[in-house]
Amino acid sequence: MSFIRNLFKRATSTPEKKVVVGNFFSLSFLQAADYILPLITLPYLVRVLGPAKFGLVAFAQAFAQYFVILTNYGFHMSATREISINRGDKKEITKIFSSVLLIKLCFLALSFLVLIGLVSSVPKFRNDWLIYLFTFGVVIGNALLPIWFFQGMERMKYITFLNIASKLIFTISIFVFIRKAEDYIYVPLINSLGFLIAGISGLWIVRRSFKIRFSRPDLKSIKHQLKEGWYIFISGVSVSLYTTSNTFILGLFTNNTIVGYYSAGERLIRAVQKLLSPLSNAVYPYISKLANESREKALGFIGKLTILVGGGSFIVSLGIFVFAAFITNTILGPQYQKSIIVLRILAFLPFLTSLNTMFGTQTMIPFNLKAALSKIFISAGIINIALALVLTPIYKHIGISIAVLFTESFITAIMFFYLREKRLIAFR
Repeated sequence: MSFIRNLFKRATSTPEKKVVVGNFFSLSFLQAADYILPLITLPYLVRVLGPAKFGLVAFAQAFAQYFVILTNYGFHMSATREISINRGDKKEITKIFSSVLLIKLCFLALSFLVLIGLVSSVPKFRNDWLIYLFTFGVVIGNALLPIWFFQGMERMKYITFLNIASKLIFTISIFVFIRKAEDYIYVPLINSLGFLIAGISGLWIVRRSFKIRFSRPDLKSIKHQLKEGWYIFISGVSVSLYTTSNTFILGLFTNNTIVGYYSAGERLIRAVQKLLSPLSNAVYPYISKLANESREKALGFIGKLTILVGGGSFIVSLGIFVFAAFITNTILGPQYQKSIIVLRILAFLPFLTSLNTMFGTQTMIPFNLKAALSKIFISAGIINIALALVLTPIYKHIGISIAVLFTESFITAIMFFYLREKRLIAFR
């Protein structure tokens, strides 16, 4: 406890660090809501929809995530960093904002054309075309919501307000409108509505509160933003090969019911992982600036944070492993007994991903090792896809779970040894 108190005192020793702490608590409040609200709706949804319909909704959401990755590009990191560095220059911020928004809108248009092409030509998508169309609203909302801008300006309260508002809309609407399995078609529509409201509101806040208006960017600025976000985009694509793609591959090889078993267990794990992201999002702009000013101070701060986050996440993961059956029966219900093994296999993902975040996002990106980070993620994505294609047809939801655990372990080990070689290891 004394270590935590000392770390907190050091974190609040300057006005700049107090902003970091304030942002952390804002995002913690957001993540608490982001954690609690899905845990309220998830038990209700899995029981009302059943494994088959819940699996179909999950498959459509996994498919839509490919478009989310494209429209996000790499701006959640690259644009955040540029906004943070130039936050005192309104002209430069306007240029960054306009360039990023224009690129995202172009990617959004491209994504919609691809979606229309698939649902009109591929039987698997054509048979449930409406659910894929309704799910695409999430892509539109994500493209419009300027989280990267608010993070760069270190004004996390706006992110907190917008996200909680969208989640509340979804949560309340689920209990009002979803009453039987046949109502599954409305789940993605309700989800999309919340994201669309948040996205439009976010742009309005940027215009009103920050006085930033869209102005036509020049080609040089657009090229610069595409270049800055490229490696992070490739990393995101590679990450999707061992996250989003797992549900997608499982759906291609099996059926909606099996997808339902896996998705239900995986979402419990992802909910726990979300608890760890407020700290990462809050300190990233601060670490980016600190790494630019002092290598030693940045590494010292990262080291203490890694010990704190790693230790806490390990205890959480151990608890999930031990109580997997109880958690599944309590939250998901008796229909999802096959999700117990999924939860048990994936139990240590929170621990592994917390270390991956500290090694990758908080160390490799601020120290301009984006190319190496991309290579690690690409390698991991290839390994995961290879394992998934081999294990899924035979072991189904168990096979895909094993592939995910192995891949996350591989990433953690490779990052650790790479940073140690570069003398950037976060442990001291």
